[in-house]
Amino acid sequence: MFRRPRPQPSPASQSAEQAAAVELASPALAGTLSVYQEPEAGKLLAELLSRPTPEGLLESALSQLAARVGGDVKGYGVLRRGQDRVVAVLLYPRRLVGLSLSGPWTAARPRLITNGSSDLYAMNDEMLHPQFDEAGMNQVSASLVLPLADKGRNLGALVLDRVGSGFTQEQQDSAQKLSSTVGMLLGLMDSREEARSTARTVAAAVAEMSESLDFDSVGHAEAVAQVALQLGRTLGLAERELDEVWFAATLHDVGKLHGEENHALVSANVLHGVGSLSQAQLAIRHHHERWDGQGTPDKLSGEDIPLYARILAVANTYVRTGDLEVLRGQAGKALDPRLVGLLERGVH
Repeated sequence: MFRRPRPQPSPASQSAEQAAAVELASPALAGTLSVYQEPEAGKLLAELLSRPTPEGLLESALSQLAARVGGDVKGYGVLRRGQDRVVAVLLYPRRLVGLSLSGPWTAARPRLITNGSSDLYAMNDEMLHPQFDEAGMNQVSASLVLPLADKGRNLGALVLDRVGSGFTQEQQDSAQKLSSTVGMLLGLMDSREEARSTARTVAAAVAEMSESLDFDSVGHAEAVAQVALQLGRTLGLAERELDEVWFAATLHDVGKLHGEENHALVSANVLHGVGSLSQAQLAIRHHHERWDGQGTPDKLSGEDIPLYARILAVANTYVRTGDLEVLRGQAGKALDPRLVGLLERGVH
């Protein structure tokens, strides 16, 4: 079979392709050049969100920025939460994380600073200067400041520092493009966290309203939630799963506003139609099932009972009795014996 020879790119197309890539000096290969190719959008987002928290996002962004600008570069990420606080570092000491700083990012516009870290030193208390010196910030010759903004809100900044050279215009443009994406993602995370906080506040208020009818029940939901979360963490549940456990524990008795009878079903109906808390709804509905199948409402047994419901049942029993002996006596009867064992080890 004859094959057509693969067409060779023309010199013009070769130069266009080379212009689309930034030639960067690799710190691992002294004296050689590597070509940075921007990853596909899907892959870039996956890498940025490999740890879907604001701190994880900024750490991933710093690594991505280092790949874009290449060479000997360090950096740190700042979040604006009342005070500006360092939450991520790249090749700087981890002890910088947690510091509240003022810096040249407050102007909320990209800046290339050619007088090193003098602005950082000038804007912060002299008590912090020894930490800056120890980190090597007094040797920085150029800083690239990349504000993180979303819909007009200044959310923080990424700062890249370099010793001995600056940043080309091409590198600045590439870094600014990435910082725009990071700002948008950070804004989405902020909005989600605000919604989560609001939902938790409302749920806690509803639980307190229910408990106010019975003085002995005040604080019960909060205590059950704490024990349930302890069990969930011991089991290795993810943060999203722990959220559902918290809502289940907080709202499991609110149906008592309509009386004791069938209160689990009434409580579960509070979350009817809330798709993001469907497992919490199941947990509330089934937290009076028994391991031996003699519970309500559906006489489920063993591991047919949803995991969160089993967690809630153990936590609820422990908070109501405060007695590990009672739990041991119910293990394998009303309660999941493995969860009872985990709680017992956690308490001791």
